[in-house]
Amino acid sequence: MNVKKQFMDGMFYQNPVTVQLLGMCSTMAITTTLFNGLGMGVSVLVILTLANIIIAALRKIIPNNIRIACFIVVIAGFVTIVDLCLQAFLPDLSASLGLFIPLIVVNCIILGRAESFAYKNGVVASAVDGVFQGLGYTVILVIMCVIRELLGNGTFGGGLLNGGEGIRIIPEGIPALGMILPVGGFITLACLIAAMQYMLRPKDSKKKTEEVAK
Repeated sequence: MNVKKQFMDGMFYQNPVTVQLLGMCSTMAITTTLFNGLGMGVSVLVILTLANIIIAALRKIIPNNIRIACFIVVIAGFVTIVDLCLQAFLPDLSASLGLFIPLIVVNCIILGRAESFAYKNGVVASAVDGVFQGLGYTVILVIMCVIRELLGNGTFGGGLLNGGEGIRIIPEGIPALGMILPVGGFITLACLIAAMQYMLRPKDSKKKTEEVAK
């Protein structure tokens, strides 16, 4: 088990959002306030880690021809637990995220890691993979939330700070309201994907691009 490699994969080389392009629907739909982003990110992190652990522990007794169905049953169990916990302890977050918490059951990030990693590796390695992949997902959500909330609403920390109103940074009337609409999600996500792809390109490719630009 290479913890450093798993961390780098989760955050950069195999980031669920900007590299694997998974979970696009929830990523663009709920990233309007920091509260939403953190809530969704932590929920996915917890579910992904726990599902990876159980699937890795049972991988040798799960029949290959029904493995996807077994994955969904395990994931659905943890999604239900997290959903009920949010309703009990964070009702405002539960109401804000709405159906996107139950829809984690079919989130390609969870199923993808179960199929490509947890079903083929041990419990400890799968747990670490779940933590780092979930962390990579959460970081991208938080970045998108900060950008969209700041440019679209002029605030920071919506749902968390200043009684839930967030800290006003840009005066009212100036922010571009389109940034908190679906089009803002597409634009922000596209810019993040482009930035990540540029960062991950080999140095030789960057040099050739710069030479062509000159």
